[in-house]
Amino acid sequence: MGGITLDHYIYLSVALFAVGVTGVLIRRNILVMIMGIELMLNAVNLLLAATSAYRGDGEGQVFVFFIMLVAAAEIAVGLAIITMIYRNTGSIDVKDYNRLKG
Repeated sequence: MGGITLDHYIYLSVALFAVGVTGVLIRRNILVMIMGIELMLNAVNLLLAATSAYRGDGEGQVFVFFIMLVAAAEIAVGLAIITMIYRNTGSIDVKDYNRLKG
């Protein structure tokens, strides 16, 4: 019996990505949607790191580092925007954001 193979990492990454997509598409709470996006980014990070370790090179791990930087910037800007919208509207429900168009 072997240990954990690359297939196990692929299945786990696909499952995490599917949960993230489900959270973004089904829920209408903006915080849950951002957590779903973060979960999708983490699934991609896991797959890149596992593939990089499987192949024996470090390129995937460098991409993981840059994806983590983008995710951190996204969270910082996103939470600032959500905080300001909540202060103005009193809600973080996505359907209420149509009022901000005009």
